[in-house]
Amino acid sequence: MRFLPALLFAVAALLAVSAPAHAALPQLSGPTLDGGRFDLQALRGRVVMLFFWNTDCVPCVQRMPELRANAAGWRAKPFTLVLINTDRDRQAARAYLATLRQVDKAAVDTPFLWAGEQRLGGGLTVPSSVPVTLVLDSRGEVAARHVGRIAPEAWDDVAGLLP
Repeated sequence: MRFLPALLFAVAALLAVSAPAHAALPQLSGPTLDGGRFDLQALRGRVVMLFFWNTDCVPCVQRMPELRANAAGWRAKPFTLVLINTDRDRQAARAYLATLRQVDKAAVDTPFLWAGEQRLGGGLTVPSSVPVTLVLDSRGEVAARHVGRIAPEAWDDVAGLLP
């Protein structure tokens, strides 16, 4: 009986990950952390992975090199990785990006957004806990949602959607 709460948590987490994607088309637009402009609608026709993270999330930060490496591997394909920081303080996100640029110049190719400056719509909300990964198909519809560490299945989802 004492294992029941853990089992219920595991089932709830599994359902959250495998729940069907909602039909609303996500909307996301606003400034990037480096002062550029971002509009998710401009990426129509591409497979997009939205990764919600923050600098206090150890698994999020640990997986950043893997995320960027996988995205770089699909550079010739219609795929875009978008990193959306959910820190309360914009400066924490900007400091992370500045440090990253010192050690990895290629990171500049990845759109870095701070959720506090973004206009959201179409059912897209900033998650209360991270990491959360959404995979959008070329029509801009949510094809998959993953809660927690980035599962290999997220990359399988992307691969399955690419031509």
